[in-house]
Amino acid sequence: MSTVTKPNHIGRKISRIRELKDMKQEALAQAMGTNQQAISIMENSETIEEEKLKEVAKALGVTVEAIKNFSEEGVFNYFNNFSDNSINQGPIGAHNVCHFNPLDKLMESVDENKRLYERLLQAEKDKIEYLEKLLKAK
Repeated sequence: MSTVTKPNHIGRKISRIRELKDMKQEALAQAMGTNQQAISIMENSETIEEEKLKEVAKALGVTVEAIKNFSEEGVFNYFNNFSDNSINQGPIGAHNVCHFNPLDKLMESVDENKRLYERLLQAEKDKIEYLEKLLKAK
């Protein structure tokens, strides 16, 4: 399957946006209250009714304009021109600017889990010590 979208093929644009959002046809179908076959047919259609396009845009979390104006070149330009603390008004994901390092957040989460585990482990050790004292006292 070619990754190049024809300029006015709305179905292919929907397909590429869905793929870029790491969404399967089944997930889009569920969000729209339809089935995977209907999504496949829609993605192979060059044109789509405006009302259906609004439903698709809502399910994908983008605007109708983002679908209509979508281009592969625009996506590449978006990522090639991306810089920290700037909002690039690309065709999709214009509001998905990450203002933190995801690895830092992951490590914070790991550290928090480690501290929680250590507290739970210490609580269990304290219980064992207490029960051993009770047994010795008898």
